[in-house]
Amino acid sequence: MTKVSTQNFRSLAVPDDVEKAFREPLALVFKHSTSCHVSSYAMDEVEDFVASRPGCPTYLVDVIRERPLSRAIAARTGVTHESPQALVLRAGLVVWHGSHGEVTADALRLAAG
Repeated sequence: MTKVSTQNFRSLAVPDDVEKAFREPLALVFKHSTSCHVSSYAMDEVEDFVASRPGCPTYLVDVIRERPLSRAIAARTGVTHESPQALVLRAGLVVWHGSHGEVTADALRLAAG
């Protein structure tokens, strides 16, 4: 499958960005650590998902640079922060979340419907 560039992801860097993600009918939030090899593997899976679902807005949180924002997402969703971590949102509600090896393109496709 064709890989997509993370440049196509929407970066979550300020609280207003988070609000945009939660207002989407369907969205993926991916918490990524640039210093973790497991997160790099999960990123590959997210890229495969995005290539197969280009219409699904995908938001990227750099958990090293944006730790307070990552914690705010955890507080808002009730999903304990982990990294790497993916959250599939439908109308602002978490309909699926997974971390580490659970983050696969197939799992994301199933969750997104």
